Amino acid sequence: MSPLGIFHTALGLLALGSGIAAYALHRGISPRSKTGLLYIAATLVVSLTGFGLFAHGGFGKPHALAVLTLLVLAVAFPAGSLGWFGAVGRKVETVAYSFTFFLHFIPGITETFTRVPVGNPVFESPEAPALKAIAGVLFLIFLAGARYQLKAMPSELRGQ
Repeated sequence: MSPLGIFHTALGLLALGSGIAAYALHRGISPRSKTGLLYIAATLVVSLTGFGLFAHGGFGKPHALAVLTLLVLAVAFPAGSLGWFGAVGRKVETVAYSFTFFLHFIPGITETFTRVPVGNPVFESPEAPALKAIAGVLFLIFLAGARYQLKAMPSELRGQ
């Protein structure tokens, strides 16, 4: 693994850890908490460093995922902190940050399960149907979690 790959992976693990801490401590990721800020910063840098890791063969799915993550971050912060989307801004922020958390798992499970164990990985290809099914289950978990977060959100933050 290259030095950039090691840095990228370590930062990705930091993002996941701080995201989990934000959920555990605050029921979500928010720039108004230290754990949320750490998650957002780590996610931003992970997305940017990903462009340097997948430089072979032109623009591909990993690049698209990084662009999507950056776009979602670009909506999440102003939605909740600058009042974009008016009264429902905090809802948009909540779902957007949760979506970025889900997006971390796509390359995480793909890279892990197509490399480990070394010499005999669980899946031979990122296109393996079972790997796509795992991503689908994780997406359903994201949807359920986002719904829970919105229901648990105080009504004054839900725009109601």
